Amino acid sequence: MGRLRLPQITATIRPSFRQSAPMTLAFEDFPPGHFGSYGPRRVTREEMLAFAAEFDPQPMHLDEEAASRSMLKGLSGSGWFLCSIMMRMLFDGFIGRTASLGSPGVSELRWLAPLRPGDDLTLDVEVAEARVSRSRPDTGIVTLKGAARNATGAVLCDMVTPIIVRRRAELTLGQAG
Repeated sequence: MGRLRLPQITATIRPSFRQSAPMTLAFEDFPPGHFGSYGPRRVTREEMLAFAAEFDPQPMHLDEEAASRSMLKGLSGSGWFLCSIMMRMLFDGFIGRTASLGSPGVSELRWLAPLRPGDDLTLDVEVAEARVSRSRPDTGIVTLKGAARNATGAVLCDMVTPIIVRRRAELTLGQAG
């Protein structure tokens, strides 16, 4: 197998807004509560195998027979592949138009059920907490909870991750200068 090749729609990185009229989301746009649902996004067998071959070549991700004997009882996508898809869904959903300065990491990550070829994924996102940074008051820390579900509603993965986002006053000052 060669290098990972994703469908063109997932491999193209471009802002989901026009450069002449950006709709930048600031810290104040993240009140606690349900934020959004993104997808569905179909997962193909070919991309699962390509990812596994390059990044996570365990038998349950590459070989149908070995996978059938595993505790997963069938071919399953790597958890890291699922995390990559979740990140793409976050970016396409809102991060790409957020005044995000990045993330200090992932606080929690759990793989709860196997990702299967042909799964249609939906990502539900909740803002668990939003607070102004004590050390950098021009930014806020938004803690997101994400749950990736298949078409039957089963949660395959959940995560908790903080992101650092500029406050609206900082964006306004930057546009005035």
